[in-house]
Amino acid sequence: MLYVDFEKGCNPDELTVKEGEGVSLTSKKVKVDVKAFGVNRADTLQRQGKYPPPPGESEILGLEVAGVVAEVASDVSEFKEGDKVFGLVAGGGYATEVIVNPAHLMLIPDGMPFYEAAGLAEVFLTAFQCLRTIAHIKPAERALIHGGASGVGLAATQLCRYWGVHSAVTASSQSKLTLCEDYGAEHLINYKQQQFDDVLTKVWPEGVDMVLDMVAGDYLNRNLKVLKQDGKLVYLAMLAGRYADNLDMALLLGKRASIIGTTLRNRSDDYKADLIRDFSTVCLPAFENKELKVNIDTHYHIDDIDKPHVRLENNDTQGKLVISW
Repeated sequence: MLYVDFEKGCNPDELTVKEGEGVSLTSKKVKVDVKAFGVNRADTLQRQGKYPPPPGESEILGLEVAGVVAEVASDVSEFKEGDKVFGLVAGGGYATEVIVNPAHLMLIPDGMPFYEAAGLAEVFLTAFQCLRTIAHIKPAERALIHGGASGVGLAATQLCRYWGVHSAVTASSQSKLTLCEDYGAEHLINYKQQQFDDVLTKVWPEGVDMVLDMVAGDYLNRNLKVLKQDGKLVYLAMLAGRYADNLDMALLLGKRASIIGTTLRNRSDDYKADLIRDFSTVCLPAFENKELKVNIDTHYHIDDIDKPHVRLENNDTQGKLVISW
């Protein structure tokens, strides 16, 4: 098989495609011939040596794939050879072959190309997990979504519109905010020109039911400021730094707020299976009738493997970056 190799701490232009021994099918698993894969910030962090894969998982980069089922273990009945599938892997996605837990795969919606399916799983499952599984957001409630033009941000905004949830987003430019508006965001905040807490306390003085934050850093108290009583603040990344500002305990206690940190990669197989099953039932049909769509920023060929890593590290994206072999 072909795979993308790297040395920990290397630069994006040092990623190289190599040929290695193919993967072997094991019990209760499915082998997928990968046609395309998504690129995520976790991949750039792993390349930098800051985010190792969970114990026992492949050292090859890559958390989501789309392709064709090549082999099925005798004790697997959910899929058959030739099925077009996409889904999550805990590692190994940057390769032309991968072994996958069938409970972590879904059938590609009719008419969706492989490269588009490759950008669906990670961002939509992450957004779905944060909004539904953790925050239990309901129709007519309000959500503030930071990083609105990111893959997760756009997925979360679409899910809010799909469920009848009001949403506000932050982003760094008018073009990014316009894209967010196209996907259903109601209030648009340019964080380089405006203080999001000042804006929201005016337009939604009652506060928001949840905040979805991948920024961290000095956003903590400002997030608490715009939160309703009993609201939830969900953190899934720390782009502005791992340490928050001095926590205002009066705000935290007065709001009876919940501050929740979450990841997806190191969740248990059963957790991921339950999440995928729920998402497949609730949301996957909406991709066939176009009520939900994968927002692809750029579709690259494997020869340009370095470019999406550079763009992610420069925060220069508006949606998903995907690569085809």
